Amino acid sequence: MQITVNGKTCTFEQIVTIQDLLDKLQLTGRLAIEVNREIIPRSLFSTHAIHAGDAVEIVHAIGGG
Repeated sequence: MQITVNGKTCTFEQIVTIQDLLDKLQLTGRLAIEVNREIIPRSLFSTHAIHAGDAVEIVHAIGGG
């Protein structure tokens, strides 16, 4: 399946949910995810389906003062 992640076209096998994608990319921590310009709450990462052609933006949340 081809999707766009942070502007780059990527091909994955067996990516079903946002959490699957994060696991495949080995990303953890405080993340903000947008799929097709819709912000996805963290509570839905394990259930929100990823489809071929989706555009996913992943941003690390960084705190500071």
